[in-house]
Amino acid sequence: MLEVVSQITLVMLGVALIVAFIRLVKGPTLPDRIVAMDLFGVLVVGLIVVLAGASGVRATLDAAIVIALIGFLGTIAYATYVEQGDPR
Repeated sequence: MLEVVSQITLVMLGVALIVAFIRLVKGPTLPDRIVAMDLFGVLVVGLIVVLAGASGVRATLDAAIVIALIGFLGTIAYATYVEQGDPR
């Protein structure tokens, strides 16, 4: 049963990654692209966690934690940029 749920979850996360990538490429404004990139990072973390749960290899969770931290720092950097305003 866990294998079936893992496969369904991986397919759903894959579809969500494709949609996020389309928004990342198309996204008319910079905030749209930033949000899509943040979503992309969250979905990758989700994929890694599901794969770690399905395979039983817990060492991959370290990679998920690092990716989540990098995504969080990127969001903070963008928020700081928006708060300061465009210098032009």
